[in-house]
Amino acid sequence: MATRTGRSQRRTEALSRERIVEAAVALLDEVGESGLTFRALTERLATGPGAIYWHVANKDELLGAATDAVVAAALAVEPAGTVEPATAGPPDSPQDGIRAVALGLFDAIEEHPWLATQLATQLSHSPWGPVAPRIFENIGRQIRALGVPEGSWFTATSALMHYVLGAAGQNAANTVSAGTLGPDVDRARFLDAVSTAWEELDPDDYPFTRAVANQVRGHDDREQFLAGLDLVLAGVTALHPMNG
Repeated sequence: MATRTGRSQRRTEALSRERIVEAAVALLDEVGESGLTFRALTERLATGPGAIYWHVANKDELLGAATDAVVAAALAVEPAGTVEPATAGPPDSPQDGIRAVALGLFDAIEEHPWLATQLATQLSHSPWGPVAPRIFENIGRQIRALGVPEGSWFTATSALMHYVLGAAGQNAANTVSAGTLGPDVDRARFLDAVSTAWEELDPDDYPFTRAVANQVRGHDDREQFLAGLDLVLAGVTALHPMNG
């Protein structure tokens, strides 16, 4: 009896919730949400479903845990290849902190195609869960450090959060869309097709869109993302300049 108990404890410790979530993230990256099943998970972990249900009640909980794990990792590290904008503030300024959070999320959403949809689901269906407060807290602390009055914390943080997740999610969606057009259609060809379509719009109905169509070709997504972020930050700091 003691031997069986000891083996059971070792199996439970080996198959931790963390391992299950890591395996779920890997499956999501490979086959998407539809391919994340408890059967596929048990095969990957070489275990029975009961061992997984011991740690995770259902697929919704698993998706939430996977989303939170990826977001937590994204916010814990300095994003690689950070693009320094011309308006960058002093090192370690609140603006730099917001850019680090934004680029961490941007890179995570780009790396994990399923993440944008899950973030939208988590934020709309369970904003009391760990994901929304984690992102909101990381941005909000920097908003407070910028000297924004307390009465405007929620509005300023929400505006930045919506921009970051919306722009990063749209960028990821564009990448996915390009991939569905065929194996020979890369990002450059996808953008060229968009530009060409815009250039062929009626000049009377779409003069502005035609005028900027060529700017779509070859633009850098990260630079554009940061430029938009700086526009939002410029508005926040213009409305609430720091004292002194």
